[in-house]
Amino acid sequence: MAETKSKAVSTLKYAFGPGLILAAAAIGVSHLVQSTRAGAEFGFALVWAVLLANISKYPFLEFGPRYTITKRESIIHGYQRLGKWALYTFSGFTMLTMCVVQAAVTIVTASLAAELTGITLNPLLWSAIILAICIAILGAGQYSALDKAIKVIIVVLSISTLIAVIVAFTNAGGAARPEPPTIWTVGGVSFLIALMGWMPILIDASAWHSLWILERIKQTGHTPKLSESLTDFNIGYIGAAVMALGFLSLGALILFGTGQDFAISGSQFATTLVSLYTETLGDWAYWIIIVCAFTAMFSTTLTVTDAYPRTVSHILTLNNAEDSPTPFAKSYKGTLIIISIISLLVLYLAGSKFIFMVDLATTMSFLAGPIFAYINYKLIFSEHFPDDQKPALWLKLLSWFGMLFITGFALTFLYWKFFVT
Repeated sequence: MAETKSKAVSTLKYAFGPGLILAAAAIGVSHLVQSTRAGAEFGFALVWAVLLANISKYPFLEFGPRYTITKRESIIHGYQRLGKWALYTFSGFTMLTMCVVQAAVTIVTASLAAELTGITLNPLLWSAIILAICIAILGAGQYSALDKAIKVIIVVLSISTLIAVIVAFTNAGGAARPEPPTIWTVGGVSFLIALMGWMPILIDASAWHSLWILERIKQTGHTPKLSESLTDFNIGYIGAAVMALGFLSLGALILFGTGQDFAISGSQFATTLVSLYTETLGDWAYWIIIVCAFTAMFSTTLTVTDAYPRTVSHILTLNNAEDSPTPFAKSYKGTLIIISIISLLVLYLAGSKFIFMVDLATTMSFLAGPIFAYINYKLIFSEHFPDDQKPALWLKLLSWFGMLFITGFALTFLYWKFFVT
């Protein structure tokens, strides 16, 4: 009995990694920026939005590891099997948004790098430095180092955030809080959509997760069971959801009602974020917190910098990636550089519009959410996927709810944006 349990644990460890990398990609802009803004501007009034966003997207992101482990191929291959319409839709949206998303996460990391080092440089220059470091790491094939580092980063950041939230609740005591403003205005609904756009992460990240699973299998030589891969996914996903509530709580407990503007520019964002921790833990925690926050955002930038070139290269070599790895490798290195350069151009054109960059990227992701939710649902319940591996009834019903919820809010946003003044 003990031997069987030990063997199960030893094989399960080989499955851990992709889900935690997905969590590291998630605990970035959606948490450090949007969740904290939600608490700072609306108190605890938007807890329901964070919870519903996580619940509604769960099935469609879960379908990534489900398909990959069952079919032993990427979910992008599944899109191709489903039909050209699915593959072209995914590919087109990826090409359209990848540089905006890359720019958004990089500029946040740049602001934290300036705060960490105390070196005042043009944000564009800091972004270029960060992307150059990411390219050097990924170009050298340091995926395994990324996998190990992220596990440490997530643990440290989670512990420090939990401590800060507990202390913040203790210090707040039973103090009266002002009434939160209504969210049902044009600006409020726009922020609500931006908050849920990457909460906890964009739905098309299921393709990233799928490719990371395949990479993990190549590294370890172990093909995990579906239950093992889903355990890895669930730990990362639930952990990311809890962290989102933690950052919202910090914003609500420390900033809400103070009249302090949050994240007007990149530099102000970094200063405000760090103060959320130091005001609760004390000045002694400054270096611990800034290093954790920067590392968390850097890991997000690094994973996104890897995800898009990996995805684009996989699409370009879709029919020969397995048999001929050389074309994929060449394509990956080329797109790694090209996407980074275009992302810097996007930042240059956006100027100092920090919040604009973040809101644009997250809103685009949310509006595309219903499309990718439908594609993933259609694939998992199609004839291309074995019946005995299809989700249980509760997950199918949750999928229906998720599609209705995501679509409903996308339509609500469009209504408020164009018909309500």
